[in-house]
This record gives sequence, structure tokens and C-alpha cells, in this order.
Amino acid sequence: MGLYQRVSELWKRPKESLGDLWKERLIKWRREESVVRIENPTRIDRARNLGYKAKQGYILARVRLRRGGRKRPKPAGGRKPSKAGLVKFTPDKGLRWIAEERAARKFPNLEVLNSYYVGEDGVYKWYEVILVDPNHPVIKKDPKINWIVHDKGRVFRGRTSAGQRARGLRGRGKGFEKARPSKRKRLSK
Repeated sequence: MGLYQRVSELWKRPKESLGDLWKERLIKWRREESVVRIENPTRIDRARNLGYKAKQGYILARVRLRRGGRKRPKPAGGRKPSKAGLVKFTPDKGLRWIAEERAARKFPNLEVLNSYYVGEDGVYKWYEVILVDPNHPVIKKDPKINWIVHDKGRVFRGRTSAGQRARGLRGRGKGFEKARPSKRKRLSK
């Protein structure tokens, strides 16, 4: 069994396999800011699988999000109507996509490549986001990644993996004819 395979096996059940290290990490991460730049990926196998390379121009950020369902803002003035639908509200975006957007706002000169889950406790969920500097000469020269130079603001247009999933673009073929180009475009016809 290779190193990356062993690491991915450990991450299938992190609480049991990592034990005290898992608890210590979460305690430390809780005290940090919501978006933190990190030097090395926590899950090297997943990061490499999603396109990360340990070279100049690639940056990693850990993003902390509150878990659970969201609430809509209450209408101004007066009482709340019983059928207002403010709680148990399911947003159109997943937490992973929101994490990618927050990382992109924190580092406006970088583009989001992808992201992956790294942990959760009773209150928070953490994702690591892989960011790429489109203006870095190393990135511009590399033919495998230099396409990102021309894809500005891709996370805000739902072009990342998490964004495509939320937009319902995972499926292909029969039954998915009306999924493209987007939900909004499809409904406006």
C-alpha cells in the first residue's frame, strides 16, 4: 500500500484512526480566524487528487463555517406570520461552495481551483480550498494549469466542482436535457 492510499484509508474514519490528534486539531482550529492561509495540506492525497501541486503559485486556505440549516431574515416590523418559512430553510448553495467563495473574497487576486472537507465538530465545519495565482509566471508557463488565467471569478459563476454540483450539472445524457446551461436560464424560457 502506497503513502497516499494509506492516508486516504485513515481519512475514511478520522475520529477513530487519528484519535487525540483529531481532537487537538479541532480545538486549535476553533480558536483561529474563519479563513486562514496554511502552508501544507491536511489531506495530501485529496489535495493532489484535486489538482494541488507543491510549487509556487498554489496557495491553501482553511475555511470555517457554521453547521446546520440556515434562517431567513425576519420581516421588518410587527409579528412573524406563522407560515413565513423562516426556519428549516435550505439554501441553493452547499457549504463547500460558500467556503470557496469566502476564500476567494479573502484573497481577491487568486482563483479557486477546488476544495475538500477536513473536519467538523458540533458547531463548525472546515474545508480546505486550493487557490491559484493566475498572474504568477510559473502558473502562466505550466500548460496543465494556465487555462485558469482566462477564467476570472470562476467560483462566483459556479464553475468549480462544488458550484457545478449545486447547479445540478453533475448528470449527463437522458433525463438531464434541461439541466443546462443553468436552472435560472432554463426557467426563464
